[in-house]
Amino acid sequence: MDWWKHESAYVDEGAKVGKGTRIWHFCHINGGAEIGENCSLGQNVFVARNVRIGNGCKIQNNVSVYEGVILEDYVFCGPSMVFTNVKTPRAAFPRNTSEDYLVTLVKYGASIGANATVVCGVTIGEWAFVAAGAVVTKDVPPYALVAGVPARIVGWACECGVPLRFAGEIAACASCGREYQKTSEGVARLSR
Repeated sequence: MDWWKHESAYVDEGAKVGKGTRIWHFCHINGGAEIGENCSLGQNVFVARNVRIGNGCKIQNNVSVYEGVILEDYVFCGPSMVFTNVKTPRAAFPRNTSEDYLVTLVKYGASIGANATVVCGVTIGEWAFVAAGAVVTKDVPPYALVAGVPARIVGWACECGVPLRFAGEIAACASCGREYQKTSEGVARLSR
């Protein structure tokens, strides 16, 4: 194996795990799940069948990645954050087939803070930042910093994760110097 799992973790037959990935204590990866290279899955992570996780993702303790969720490369999922996959769950009227699950897409480089909830059927844009405890009920644009219940845009974040401070239409990150411009769709990184 060119990946590692703790002896207490279960990786079911048919799961695909990429080179350099580390799967820690008490995790369960269902058959049919695909996990990319160089990922880290913390203690007690569950990955359902048909889930796709890109390269370089970091999934902290106590996160369940349910069917219908797609994580692109370099996504961060904070401790105990929650994904859902059914809009109208009922115990008396089970909706538990692949056809019942809505797709939730978390795009390249996005971060989701501890104890946040992501309601199914949304897209979290590239490099977006979901604050701890936020409840995401609608799409989040690239680079947006969202917080609250329900989550609302409260600012914009650099690719390095530092909040941006705009002077007019342009912002330069105070930490790394990357530059951004406000657009009609939100914020875009200026090329260098």
